[in-house]
Amino acid sequence: MIGTIVPRPIAWVTTISADGVVNAAPYSFFNCLSADPPILALGVENRPDRTFKDTVQNIRMTECFTVNIVDRANAGPMSVTAANFDAEVDELEMAGLTAAPGVQVPCPRIAEAPVAFECRRYVGIQVSSAREIVLGRIVMAHVREDVIDLNTYYSDHARLDAIGRMGGNGYAGTLDYFDLPTPSVAEVMAMRGKRAASGD
Repeated sequence: MIGTIVPRPIAWVTTISADGVVNAAPYSFFNCLSADPPILALGVENRPDRTFKDTVQNIRMTECFTVNIVDRANAGPMSVTAANFDAEVDELEMAGLTAAPGVQVPCPRIAEAPVAFECRRYVGIQVSSAREIVLGRIVMAHVREDVIDLNTYYSDHARLDAIGRMGGNGYAGTLDYFDLPTPSVAEVMAMRGKRAASGD
């Protein structure tokens, strides 16, 4: 399944423990589920012994987390934070990254990330002993200024340069994309009529 549902966006999640230790880890079971209200979803696999990873443990304790978007420039540091460090280790420090304080939540964001979404836990769903799905409501967004097209106020995909997860150790960029407008029903019917008339 995970080798065919690709590319998957990556949530670079930062949390903080009850003792104030910052945790950072990437998750590719992630997406936006709703714009109103703004809801994100994370799928977090438990450890082999079925105990919660630091991410879920911290979210359960503090009711918050921050999703940072990974661009190509941060692929290397992101992979460092994926290593299986002990709970008391600050992954951001290990990866040479900067923790910027949260505005609406106590956990930090990654200053080097082009986009970050501060979230409060909306609901947690333990789908099995091996995995938990966490829904988070976005309460604050941080977007690097150059990522926004000031003429349209849309994000500039080229400047965002986000990466996605493929199967295995593979990743993919997002610069090779194309526009494909959705046709109206009338346009679809006209195209079908032309094909029927030509015998195709």
